[in-house]
Amino acid sequence: MKPSSRSTVLALSGSLRAASYNTALLHAAVKHTGGATDFDIYDRLGRLPMFDQDLDNEDAPREVAELRRRVAAADGLLIVTPEHNASIPAALKNSIDWISTPPAGGILPGKPTAIAGASPGPFGSARGQLALRQILTSIGADVLAKPEVAVFRCHERLDEGGNVTDPTTLSLLTDLTDALAARIAAGRVASA
Repeated sequence: MKPSSRSTVLALSGSLRAASYNTALLHAAVKHTGGATDFDIYDRLGRLPMFDQDLDNEDAPREVAELRRRVAAADGLLIVTPEHNASIPAALKNSIDWISTPPAGGILPGKPTAIAGASPGPFGSARGQLALRQILTSIGADVLAKPEVAVFRCHERLDEGGNVTDPTTLSLLTDLTDALAARIAAGRVASA
């Protein structure tokens, strides 16, 4: 049987806010992707319990087990994050803690991962993305270096319905998902 040329990317927003700019950016990336990629949007960060090493075992909480299963099944990750206090939101860090430690510790190393973010401020979550990049690199994820998608003054680039209206932002999102699809495809060729 010939392997599928389609890839699956787990996409998640680091924001819990209902009308989040970052969640809107994530949905725009999914909607405007140019590749043969299926997206699995994970929207349950707020339901994960706080990381507790005493619970970090084969019988992890149900929500944790589900997240680990979906990350393991994905060919790559797309993480869109806001910036909180020059870093990433606690809910996003919590999810990474759950999927990077034993017994799940083997699901992130080498996993192609793209990051993006948005902020109404002038830096477009650049410091949050830097912190996220440092965390993901330290646990062995294969984090794409380019393109960098840090959408500044995002409230001017989205309409009231949360749709991205800025052509440059849409182009960068497409470039990012294309680069992620190419990294996944290159990994498949290397391992064949």
